[in-house]
Amino acid sequence: MTHHPAANTPRPTTLDDVFGHEGVLAQAFAGYQPRPGQMQMAEIIRDAITDSRTVVIEAGTGVGKTFGYLAPVLLAGRKAIVSTGTKHLQDQIFSRDLPQIKALMGSNARTALLKGRANYLCQHRLDRAIAEGRLQSPDWVRALQRIKTWAERTRDGDISRCDMVTEEHGIWPLVTSTNENCLGKECPAFDECFVVKAREAAHEAEIVVINHHLFCADIAIRQSGFAQLLPEADVVVLDEAHQLPEIASLFFGSALSSGQMIDLVRDTVREQQAEAADMSDITVVAHQLEVALDPCVLALKNARTDRIAWAEIAEDAAIQATFNALDECLKELTSALEIAAPRGKGLASCHERAVQMRQGLSSFRSSKDTDTEVRWLERREKSFTLNITPMDAGKTFSDVVESQPRTWVFTSATLAAGADFSHFTRRLNLNLALCQQTPSPFDYPNQALMYLPPDLPDPKTDSDYTLKILRRVFPVLKASGGRAFLLFTSHRELKKAAEILEGKLPFPLFVQGMQAKATLLEQFRQSGNGVLLGTQSFWEGVDVRGEALSVVMIDRIPFASPDDPVRRARETQLKEAGHSPFAAMAMPEAIITFKQGVGRLIRDVTDRGILVLCDPRLQSTGYGRQILDALPPMRRTSDPIDVHAFFQESIPKT
Repeated sequence: MTHHPAANTPRPTTLDDVFGHEGVLAQAFAGYQPRPGQMQMAEIIRDAITDSRTVVIEAGTGVGKTFGYLAPVLLAGRKAIVSTGTKHLQDQIFSRDLPQIKALMGSNARTALLKGRANYLCQHRLDRAIAEGRLQSPDWVRALQRIKTWAERTRDGDISRCDMVTEEHGIWPLVTSTNENCLGKECPAFDECFVVKAREAAHEAEIVVINHHLFCADIAIRQSGFAQLLPEADVVVLDEAHQLPEIASLFFGSALSSGQMIDLVRDTVREQQAEAADMSDITVVAHQLEVALDPCVLALKNARTDRIAWAEIAEDAAIQATFNALDECLKELTSALEIAAPRGKGLASCHERAVQMRQGLSSFRSSKDTDTEVRWLERREKSFTLNITPMDAGKTFSDVVESQPRTWVFTSATLAAGADFSHFTRRLNLNLALCQQTPSPFDYPNQALMYLPPDLPDPKTDSDYTLKILRRVFPVLKASGGRAFLLFTSHRELKKAAEILEGKLPFPLFVQGMQAKATLLEQFRQSGNGVLLGTQSFWEGVDVRGEALSVVMIDRIPFASPDDPVRRARETQLKEAGHSPFAAMAMPEAIITFKQGVGRLIRDVTDRGILVLCDPRLQSTGYGRQILDALPPMRRTSDPIDVHAFFQESIPKT
């Protein structure tokens, strides 16, 4: 659609003035057609703002939910917080969607972007890193110099805007701060602190755009920042709300990682050299802690999975011995830092962190799992994290929701299993919320075809399953001329598919992990006929419109891993309460995840495409047919001839 700025358009006072046939959107965009689902969503939110209600809205793909919630918020003129799932979407709302709808509505509402502390440059830590000059490689030296140059001109210190050094670069923790190592008002660079400035701007703004990680983290720790904003907000909109239950569980529990301990070691060394140069023994003790982490990582190599219930390995003698040694090193570092703490704020902060880490390690190892929390360990190639996760984050969350009268809006394209919202509302304890689905404007029966390849084996028992589904998909790719996402439920199957297809496709092949996600997507779009292999991160939050994407394949029903320790504990709890874990948890989660993947295909009213669903259980089982019925209403076929005919039809994608 082409945007035509409206001249002398009266400022809208009703939703019809925004979304109607004669509204500001119709005047601004050539070919604009009102979307009933968007108007319905906006009306629900308008009424919720009036009544200070809590509403849960599943806005079908294409509804335009961002404008659907921003317009009634702007019309109401209330202080609002908008939270979304990722920093990328947060930037998109703040930099693109919000300015656009504000301009169209003639709004002068003040807006602010607020991220977590680690997303902002810390001038004090930058000055310290430059003064020390000891970096691990020439690449880090170059990166630090580029950050220094950028620091001289940045206005907000948001590291995502530093185009000279990627956000993934390992140098950033040296020049950003965390809650643990921030010196607060004692910091010599406090007056120029970008975090303080961002929070001040947020307090003064009418609309503040944040992300769920910040939202949950600040509720959990109740520290300065967003937790001070919440009492002032009249409206809280939580976009991509389907992600909230898991994020809330993560932040309402506790975690201690080997990475945090390594950060403590490095900060201790820095602060000792700056504040207590004559106490070099502290550095020796700190390095002993870092050395003690390696045996822990090694001892965990033999564990059955990457996510392990602590109860399963707590009696392992080798694991106990390595963690005993780790605790002893933490004890020695804590004692050394206690002596050094009076020398300066930095060493005092390190001492406090060491005390908390030792307490965290002790609490994790000594406490028992209860019906309210589960202890589990996540291991990676060279690191690990000890987690205590609440079985149910809903009580903490609902306490916040009910803390004082205000409007809460939970929205996403995928919140319900069919028409049932109970899985989502139960996880967040939103028992009194008004739940509503608003329809997608897309004509799925004509825009899309669901292809269910016949005669496929059971994915649970056939070791060549991935090879066999790719043989069925290959003719589809030839018919479509590439232009496809092939989505997998596991990295193992993705890797297997990449090995099978390498050098055999007449189209460019893009594989998740080859490059950064944004770069991979841009290259896929530019190719015009690419085939992209992706796992979970490509099932949602990815928007490819037009001809570049005409096929989405999903390899199997996305049931969660049965090995996950938190999941197993929740299943046990459901059984004890007389519920079926499959019906109450596994099925709703699979449907919601499936809908996310399916939602990649049709992104605009002019898009056309084929959805290839490979799992034969979708047709052979009752639960499979239930999943199919929860998807958008597409024509279904198991005949390859229909696939070829679909791509021969005359209606082009534009």
